[in-house]
Amino acid sequence: CSAMSLTIKGGLSETRPATAKIQAIADKVKSQLEEKENKKYPIFKATEYKSQVVQGTNYFIKVQVADDDFVHLRVFEGLTQENEALALSNYQTNKTKQDELTSF
Repeated sequence: CSAMSLTIKGGLSETRPATAKIQAIADKVKSQLEEKENKKYPIFKATEYKSQVVQGTNYFIKVQVADDDFVHLRVFEGLTQENEALALSNYQTNKTKQDELTSF
């Protein structure tokens, strides 16, 4: 039984510690963020996340990019096999470790 099936559709999950899967998702969209921000992130460590089940899944991921500099990513993962690509839907920069992940 996966925790995802217990999440109410459309609602945001509680904050959870980042897992290897979440780090892998962050790594896959890192280049999209670097392109949008026109900068490189030598540190890119997912620390926590929330998820939201829609027609697929939105992942809200807090990523450490420097000592006390974080970014929040919203990554969409489609449901179908053809649409398995991960898309960086939105992001917020200049966040701190204390900033709560919220829907954006």
